[in-house]
Amino acid sequence: MGFAKYHEDIVSRYVGDFALRSTKSPVSPPKVPTPNTKKQSDQRTKKMSSLKKFAVATPRPLPVIVLADTSGSMGENGKIEALNAAMKDMVSTFAKESRLRAEIQVGLITFGGKAQMHLPLVAAHGVAGFSEFQAGGVTPMGAAFDLARLLLEDKDRIPSRAYRPVLILLSDGQPTDDWEAPFKALCDSERAQKATRLAMAIGPDADEAMLKDFANDAEAPIFKAHNARDIHRFFRAVTMSVTTRTASQNPDISTAFVVPPPDDDALDLDFQ
Repeated sequence: MGFAKYHEDIVSRYVGDFALRSTKSPVSPPKVPTPNTKKQSDQRTKKMSSLKKFAVATPRPLPVIVLADTSGSMGENGKIEALNAAMKDMVSTFAKESRLRAEIQVGLITFGGKAQMHLPLVAAHGVAGFSEFQAGGVTPMGAAFDLARLLLEDKDRIPSRAYRPVLILLSDGQPTDDWEAPFKALCDSERAQKATRLAMAIGPDADEAMLKDFANDAEAPIFKAHNARDIHRFFRAVTMSVTTRTASQNPDISTAFVVPPPDDDALDLDFQ
């Protein structure tokens, strides 16, 4: 056999064998991995959950509503001056409180000559300046009860997520309008029943029976203010009670109402 024939035979067998292998085992294109959409979705869900842990929760409102007698008799013996000073201190302290869980909101209703919303319910830290009460006129307490009830029932002003409100009634005299029906409507309203209701009788002429019926905190019966210093003591107790609630794990739970002892450095004459 010649060399040329031998070389041709070798090449023929090699090429044929390669072609046979290529037919039996074709070369497949590389596989593209299929994305695991469920796994990706789970990862996104976990990431969103982690972000929620760091999201700042909106504090829930804690309304404090004061119904204040500003009739003419409150202008005697320094009562209205003491009330103005005590209210300024309370609102100022509320404004400095942490708003991590609860945001203290303050609303002031006055009744002297007429009942009116002296300060609409607003966050304490948003009160730019306290407008002082002016004493004058008669004591339309029934109209003030109506205003308080309407405010409590206004779910735009006090949403259902709000903490239990605090209602404070203070007076140095007798109502001069038809107050019984508005008083009952207020006290019987669902939200007023859930609220903490506190009352202060200022001086010897206050209607203590009505004020006792208003108050519903067994640990805080009606407080009797005999002088200007007592008005400050009462509102310091209110301030302490409310701020303690805002700092607690559950601001919906009432805290002890403790009136601080008199300041012996100051001597006040009793209201006559």
